[in-house]
Amino acid sequence: MTATLDFIKFSPKTQQNPSALIVTLHGWGANAQDVASLLPYLNLPDYEFLLPNAPYPYPYSPTGRAWYDLRDENMYEGLTESRQMLIDWLQSLESVTGVPLSRTILSGFSQGGAMTLDVGLNLPLAGLVVMSGYLHPGIEKLKHSSFPSTLIMHGRQDQVVPLPAAIKAKAVAESLGVAVDYHEFDMGHEISPEMLAVLRSFVLNTIG
Repeated sequence: MTATLDFIKFSPKTQQNPSALIVTLHGWGANAQDVASLLPYLNLPDYEFLLPNAPYPYPYSPTGRAWYDLRDENMYEGLTESRQMLIDWLQSLESVTGVPLSRTILSGFSQGGAMTLDVGLNLPLAGLVVMSGYLHPGIEKLKHSSFPSTLIMHGRQDQVVPLPAAIKAKAVAESLGVAVDYHEFDMGHEISPEMLAVLRSFVLNTIG
């Protein structure tokens, strides 16, 4: 495991400092490079994108990464370490980029979506985006006075993380007092152009 997170950065084409940050967490077995291919479809040229690689190797592929183990015999192994590493890294970004957490959106797909909820609800971020994600145990016990606005999107035909996971995430988040924007799509475990269009609108409405 690495001591800190390595990441890919995509900066605005202009020479100006970025107006806001979007951090996107990949899913189990993917990597930051997989996420990078989606960025042109978002059409957010004034934003800086940071795409971290998860700290653990993926057991089934030399190029894949994992935030923690999802195999039955080791379920959630590594989560505590990944959570702290991600929190520390996110809190270090302002000193590097000049952009505060209040102008940073944390997003993630699948296991990255679960990490987004886990870490993001504990930080003063501008917003959270959860794509085909799920809840980690214990989140319903959080006690904060305010939470970031949260966009939850999921495919109705998702057979990897079935739709009830999204419905539960929405219900638990709302019970905590989170402002949730919830969308379902006719698709499987994937990121679709329709999903990216909703994400873009959410970013523009949240950051302004």
